[in-house]
Amino acid sequence: QITTTSSNKQSLAVEEFLYFFLRMRKNEVKRTVNVLKESYPAESPDEIAKRLINAKTGLSLFGGTLLSLPGLMPGWGQALKLAGFVGAGSMLTRMHLYLLLEVGLAYDHDPDDTARVPEMAAIVAATGLSAAASPILVSRLKLDPIYSLPAGALTMATLTRLIGFTAMKYYGSKQSSAGEFPASLATAAR
Repeated sequence: QITTTSSNKQSLAVEEFLYFFLRMRKNEVKRTVNVLKESYPAESPDEIAKRLINAKTGLSLFGGTLLSLPGLMPGWGQALKLAGFVGAGSMLTRMHLYLLLEVGLAYDHDPDDTARVPEMAAIVAATGLSAAASPILVSRLKLDPIYSLPAGALTMATLTRLIGFTAMKYYGSKQSSAGEFPASLATAAR
């Protein structure tokens, strides 16, 4: 039983923004979680959530590497960004949003509920800050730029796991307050 009433549905403007700007397809979120629940009917929401987190961790390693790639070629960096390598940043943001909504749905929290909007805003902010952290770290430590690749990959994989396990704790708790989840990641949004 999903814990949302029709009066808590997100507005059409929010839906349009998520679809057109972030390419979010909530039906895909629902399909993925339903397939996992049907494939593993004996598994708890925690086990389903861990499957989702593990699947996204591998993707985030690849995405974090792609995100760091333009920094290796100073002359070509801007051209690579324009050619779409920065698309890795939007891909990672979208993937983290999907993870949040999928984990929530594993615990029967409706992805269409307005309560998801501030949670999603925290994810967007956290992903942006993490994407910026890796190149700054490599630069501050005066490391060879090649280290930006593993640093970017590990930063994004760590963020993915942090988002996933924070969402598990938040959605798995009996509390219905929205303060606990955003507090752990939303400080970046302020």
